[in-house]
Amino acid sequence: MLGSYARILRHPGTALFSATGLVARLPISMVGLGIVLLVEARTGSYGLAGAVSAVTLVANAGFAILQARWTDRFGQSRVLPVAITIWAAALASLMWAVQAEASLPVTFALAAVTGAALPAVGSCVRARWAHVLTDPGQRQTAFALEAVADETVFMTGPIVVTLLATAVHPVAGLSAAVLAGVGGTLAFSAQRGTEPPPHPRRVDRSTRPRMPWTTVAPLSVVCLALGSLFGAAEVTTVAFSDEQGATGYAGVLLALWAAGSLIAGAVTGAVTWHRPVLHRLRIGAAAMALTMVPLLLVESMWVMGAVLFVAGFAIAPTLIASISLAEATVPSARLTEGLAFLQTGLVAGVAPGAAVAGLVVDAYGASAAYLVSIGGGALALVAALATRVSTTVPARPARPSPAPEHLAPREPLS
Repeated sequence: MLGSYARILRHPGTALFSATGLVARLPISMVGLGIVLLVEARTGSYGLAGAVSAVTLVANAGFAILQARWTDRFGQSRVLPVAITIWAAALASLMWAVQAEASLPVTFALAAVTGAALPAVGSCVRARWAHVLTDPGQRQTAFALEAVADETVFMTGPIVVTLLATAVHPVAGLSAAVLAGVGGTLAFSAQRGTEPPPHPRRVDRSTRPRMPWTTVAPLSVVCLALGSLFGAAEVTTVAFSDEQGATGYAGVLLALWAAGSLIAGAVTGAVTWHRPVLHRLRIGAAAMALTMVPLLLVESMWVMGAVLFVAGFAIAPTLIASISLAEATVPSARLTEGLAFLQTGLVAGVAPGAAVAGLVVDAYGASAAYLVSIGGGALALVAALATRVSTTVPARPARPSPAPEHLAPREPLS
């Protein structure tokens, strides 16, 4: 299994941009929780803390696609340093505003700028892999590696920010996020040798590569539904732990869920798949919904941990298939933008999923709220079944080329 990963990491520069990209992504798992901890510690209000955090989430989802378009047009090395500088300044100002008890409009405005400016480094890392690697099988291995990196980020980031915010100072966790985000992003963007070439806007818009909406739109819905599944499951698992009198172990349950996904992602990247990627997407979406069903019946923390661990095995393969399908069909001139639609769907789905699950918990208890996650999985399956892939998709040259992209057959997708 390790040989598959060793082969892609032997390409010049790949190990370095993947490693720095991992560090640069740490803030996405630290900022929301860090803001909640900071605002609650200063004001004593979880409601206000959640509202400020939600503003950053909404702003991030709203501006991710626009930022991705700029990245495709001007290049990662020009857009990312500007974005991360604005983000760091906005987050530092937000920390000051909370500590100084500034007016709510100022606090919310700074939260919005913080969310809007946070770079989508994950999409940029995957765009680099698509540029550097020409073999479709190796690209899937690379996307699996990045899925494992994502799970690592979401397993370590919350632990670090919570420890620093509670044991050192409420601003310490967010300060660590700033250091990781700025240092990682600047180191990542400085690596020009593996950067995809920019694609300036053409005067004649008719020559601009078209976005394959029959693929991207339903894939975005798949990710939106999975985001709602994740948001609902997180809230419900915390509520379940509280009902069991073991609130402090909620993080352990969620870590087991992420661990299952991490293992499955690592295995997915090492396997040579013969099934079409669209088929794997549909199987994965079905598995996501079905593995949520047993959670309705669990009444033990130990059993819940085991069931969540098994359920996690459906996460990474489904997301890897989504990204692989988008990468194979979206023109390289708009690849970062195409991947941003998927990322935006994931982010945008978390808040409503969590909100609906919270309402169900209040009315019927924690176990019933897992129905929201099951519904998210079912919606993902419907969207996956509605996904269509054209018989020809844009070929991606291994090196930058000024010539227009041509259509050529690729690996079987459906």
